[in-house]
Amino acid sequence: MYKRILLKLSGEQLQGNLQGGVDAERVKWIADQIRPLLTSGTQVVVMVGGGNYARGAQLAGHGIGEVTAHNAGMLATIMNAIVVSDIFNAMRVPTVALSSVPVDQFIDHYTYRRAEHHLAKGRVVIVGSGIGRPFLTTDTAALSLALEMKCDVVIKTTKVDGVYNADPVKDPTARKFDHVSYQEALSNPNIAVMDKAAIGLAMEDKKPVIICALLTDGNIARAVAGEQVGTLISL
Repeated sequence: MYKRILLKLSGEQLQGNLQGGVDAERVKWIADQIRPLLTSGTQVVVMVGGGNYARGAQLAGHGIGEVTAHNAGMLATIMNAIVVSDIFNAMRVPTVALSSVPVDQFIDHYTYRRAEHHLAKGRVVIVGSGIGRPFLTTDTAALSLALEMKCDVVIKTTKVDGVYNADPVKDPTARKFDHVSYQEALSNPNIAVMDKAAIGLAMEDKKPVIICALLTDGNIARAVAGEQVGTLISL
């Protein structure tokens, strides 16, 4: 159903069961989830977070300026991009890592043309450093990138299998939504699966967003095929 997707992976997901850093076995598992998409002809763009190393919002203070803190968070996402790219390639999932901020010693610079070239060659494109500016999360960067690359859908993987009316970990009676409108996602304070700025970008472009569990085998492929997976945020 979807020919080009934006997959949002958090740094927390990349660390797996470790206390920090990257869990190579978890990333190999993710590579196995992505491989069938490439085989079927779907083009995959990945935006990675950096929370397994550093979160800008948490670093700020105690002498660390906010801009510096956010810059450190962006550097963390670059670390994830180059490591995940290596693991994907070792798993025979052809991948290239790009950065919105030039760091030529370690990673190629992202440009729209360069990303298009690699996608046309059948490679996964992983983008680090978010949108390249402070005070914008990788959720918002993911939506911005999806709009630029004309992705058909944004798939954000999480710990749970969709959007609920309460925290399902704390409330066993929490009810899952199969569909949530953009307006409801923006106005409902109990829906916090994605930044409001990101939801706003999705609404302006009518870009569908799917929230689903990462660790359910085949979830991403089913979402790409148009099956009911997790929660769809759309009109």
